[in-house]
Amino acid sequence: MTVPSQKGAAVGRGIGIGLMYGLWKPRVLGAWRVPAAGPVILAVNHSHNIDGPMLMGTAPRPVHFLIKKEAFVGPLDPFLTGIGQIKVDRTIPDRAAITSAIGVLENGGVLGIFPEGTRGEGDFAALRAGLAYFAVRGGAPIVPVAVLGSTERRGRLIRALPPLRSKVDVVFGEAFEAGDGSGRRTRKALDEATVRIQERLTAHLENAKRLTGR
Repeated sequence: MTVPSQKGAAVGRGIGIGLMYGLWKPRVLGAWRVPAAGPVILAVNHSHNIDGPMLMGTAPRPVHFLIKKEAFVGPLDPFLTGIGQIKVDRTIPDRAAITSAIGVLENGGVLGIFPEGTRGEGDFAALRAGLAYFAVRGGAPIVPVAVLGSTERRGRLIRALPPLRSKVDVVFGEAFEAGDGSGRRTRKALDEATVRIQERLTAHLENAKRLTGR
């Protein structure tokens, strides 16, 4: 099994810090809620392409994200792989990606997941079952993360990005266990865990909006 490079993810975090704080003004709230050691999953709402890099630059620990294979094009392929990110084919049950993600958690690392599966409204309205599986199988707590402000306005220079030096809020929530404590990974157990996760993530997003005034 090839486990994504932890050193690579640390390099990616350094690049993320330089880029995100250099181009925008991230305001980070609750980062202390991310456990300082051991496996953890960051569940992030996804409404803009910069949400992943923003997390890499603002999370207190290096993050290995599950990223759609379509992003691994040209020179981005070896770069993303080199900084410990995980390529996933969303059209199939991607065993290689699943094995890599579980490997990250077994090594006590941080796995980053956009549980909506694709970029959307960023409101956690539709979750895929993958997050529950990784949380229960990897024995990892989930920390909900809300990225707010990345889609409010378009930049003048690059329309696809938020305006340079604009404020983006990154709010980390309380860590929680998705499973019911039994360790069961049946379809019913995972479905129930997904419902629990959705409730927690949605509540965190609402709280983050109140907290930031977004």
